[in-house]
Amino acid sequence: MAWRDLESQKDGEIYPEWLNISAVLDVAGEVSHYIAVFTDISQIKKHERELEYLAYFDPMTGVPNRTLLSDRMRLAIARSRRENTLFALGYLDLDSFKPVNDQLGHAVGDRYLVEIAQRIKSVLRDDDTIARLGGDEFVVLVQGLQKPEECYSTFERLLAKVAEPMEMDRHRLLTTASIGITLFPMDDADADTLLRHADHAMYQAKEAGKNRYQIYDPIIEAEARNHRELIERIERALKRQEFVLHYQPKVDLHSGQVMGVEALIRWQDPERGLMQPGSFLPVIQDHPISKQIDQWVLGEAIQQMMQWRSLNIDVGISVNISGQTLQASDFINNLASLLQKYPTLDPACLEIEVLETVALDDITYVSEIIAQVQRLGIHFALDDFGTGYSSLRYLKHLRAEVLKIDQSFVRDMLKDDEDLAIVEGVIGLSRAFNRKVVAEGVESQAHCLRLIELGCDLVQGYGIAKPMSAAHLVAWIKKWTPPAEWRRLKGF
Repeated sequence: MAWRDLESQKDGEIYPEWLNISAVLDVAGEVSHYIAVFTDISQIKKHERELEYLAYFDPMTGVPNRTLLSDRMRLAIARSRRENTLFALGYLDLDSFKPVNDQLGHAVGDRYLVEIAQRIKSVLRDDDTIARLGGDEFVVLVQGLQKPEECYSTFERLLAKVAEPMEMDRHRLLTTASIGITLFPMDDADADTLLRHADHAMYQAKEAGKNRYQIYDPIIEAEARNHRELIERIERALKRQEFVLHYQPKVDLHSGQVMGVEALIRWQDPERGLMQPGSFLPVIQDHPISKQIDQWVLGEAIQQMMQWRSLNIDVGISVNISGQTLQASDFINNLASLLQKYPTLDPACLEIEVLETVALDDITYVSEIIAQVQRLGIHFALDDFGTGYSSLRYLKHLRAEVLKIDQSFVRDMLKDDEDLAIVEGVIGLSRAFNRKVVAEGVESQAHCLRLIELGCDLVQGYGIAKPMSAAHLVAWIKKWTPPAEWRRLKGF
């Protein structure tokens, strides 16, 4: 049994047939003749071709699908290694396709994608490949390159072609594309990994403003992966209660008394030990987890303050919060709810600190937030004052009670006249605007004595005490006495 193509006796058309030949024997057992039975299998073969087409091609746009793309990528990898050439894999996603579907319907959206596929195809060479992965995502494979720059003009033309206006059902449609590109063998990976890398680069192109292409960079991707992993570790650490607070005293230069402490977060990592905030807080600066950590710090600080009250340790606590937390719509409500849990707490013992640069992001909005915080009875401080675009106008609108001079100015004030002038200027501003001023980064008694002469109100830094646990702080406060040099200058 076999099949073959035969020419029709009637109209000359070639068609496939299924042929079954049987031998007929005579009485002597010899073959006398043969009988052939054949069947026209044109429809079966047509169906097979349709199934094969569906297995390798996108039925709507007619371009290769993911399966055929994978085969061609494997061939491209082998060719690249054999011929010592490069190829570029571009992952393309339309920037504004969803409104087309939502507003004009899926039928128009489908026709739109067909046209986009044809536009992409028109830019490519015969040796290149376009594939559709689904939705409005396409992949372009550009082979036979000698150097990376050879593909850039192709992708620039592709962006321009996609961005051309399209008329459809009396509607003028406009869209752009974002493309992520990875280059083999610089990115020496298998087909699936190359596709994933190009996808990552495409999202970077969208984040950078859309209507552009972004080249995959393994170093940047490694940094991004490390960033994601660290955020995941931080989220787990918060759930496992691995964070602790340390407290750094703030001392009044006029009276020599401990007037408060600043709560500083630490991470007690089971594997890495006690980690300083600089090793993890910058990572979450723009991540929602920063709000959760700020909320934890506020709650923990207030609980600690209540415990100290029971020991007759009467010190206020200042807490740093991020810009994410400060500008969240529920910040004031959350703060008020937290205070309600501790009805015996004097809100004036709590101080909120934000970086000056954060406060300047939206000065009108932040000034209103400051006013609402103060209406709750809580004080407000501008941290790292002098590092932003400090001006009298900003100081007038941002009515924080406390200005904290950035430690970079305080640290070098004894040997750098310009830093000394900045410190002196901030102290002068604080007097003019009736604000208290805190000098951070005080490292020696010489700093303290000079700040007393300048009229500074409060100091904190290693020259007073390092940040310490709550238990150690109680013992430190009981033993604290201001140095004799202070007493001679201030007479207390």
